[in-house]
Amino acid sequence: MSETIKNRSELLFCYDITDANPNGDPLDENKPRIDEETNINFVTDVRLKRTIRDYFFEHKGFNGKNGKDIFIREIKDEDEYVKDIKQRVMDFIKTDGLADKNEIELVKKYLKDKITIKDAQNLKKIIGKTILNENIDTRLFGATYAVEFPKTKMGGGKFTSSITYTGPVQFKIGRSLHEVRIKPNGHSFTMSSGEKKKQGSLAPEYILPYSFIAFHGIINQNAAQHTKMTDADVKLLLEGMWLGTKNLISRSKFGQMPRFLVKVNYRYSNFFIGDLDKKIKLTNFDNEFKIRSIKDFKLDMSELNDALKENNDKIESIEYFMDSGLRVDIPSDWIKLTL
Repeated sequence: MSETIKNRSELLFCYDITDANPNGDPLDENKPRIDEETNINFVTDVRLKRTIRDYFFEHKGFNGKNGKDIFIREIKDEDEYVKDIKQRVMDFIKTDGLADKNEIELVKKYLKDKITIKDAQNLKKIIGKTILNENIDTRLFGATYAVEFPKTKMGGGKFTSSITYTGPVQFKIGRSLHEVRIKPNGHSFTMSSGEKKKQGSLAPEYILPYSFIAFHGIINQNAAQHTKMTDADVKLLLEGMWLGTKNLISRSKFGQMPRFLVKVNYRYSNFFIGDLDKKIKLTNFDNEFKIRSIKDFKLDMSELNDALKENNDKIESIEYFMDSGLRVDIPSDWIKLTL
């Protein structure tokens, strides 16, 4: 059985996107997110986590069967309404996976009868344990879940509380390593936009001709002790980052490809270098606005390599995976990942 992780790791993940929108802003016509002062494209950590969740659900069997699930996903109730957090929490009041007889009896009591405030407090702990056991996204990313038992189930009083887990895996906002420009790309529909129209409608669309994006992440072993994140979970995380990005084939994301993944494993519990994404840069290009593929630049890791060498005594190992077309010099002591 895979063990809970013991030491800290640091992640650097780069991918690119061509003629598409890596992360639209719903508050700005769903345009790609741009820092207007620097022309740098940014992508939220929420987008990357969604990519990983989608991969787990669609390709790794985390679909609510056989004790494997994703907590943050769209599930509808019997009336076809999408469940909210409180309703989703109730899905995990069940005896499946429980070994403790007292816990099993309490769950059965709740399902058949009313419970006390003290019962509710104990039941909340059982729910939290079941959520962690079954939901890989909670073990990785943590969450805060509201817990509120129906009044019909409470023998007296009201019980409202929450379950909170700090996620061991945290990502900063991803940013492009070069300036970009948004390109309007309007298109027409054969369908009209309303009744009594004589022609189809026009729809605005905004894309980036190219963006090479870097994410920095931390795997915190302290938080992992609370969520029970294992080495096997970390392996799935890396697979989800790489293959999830590659398999994100939707209209707005087609053209997105993983290019470079680095995992720095530390010897000591609470040490990390930090800002790995700021220690790499693109070189050997004529005009950053004209970059259209990984063939148009080289990835310079000089500053990153200097930082790694400076802290070599604190590093256990460095693992990596890369696209064969990316021009970058890999140190000979780095270990290639298997994804």
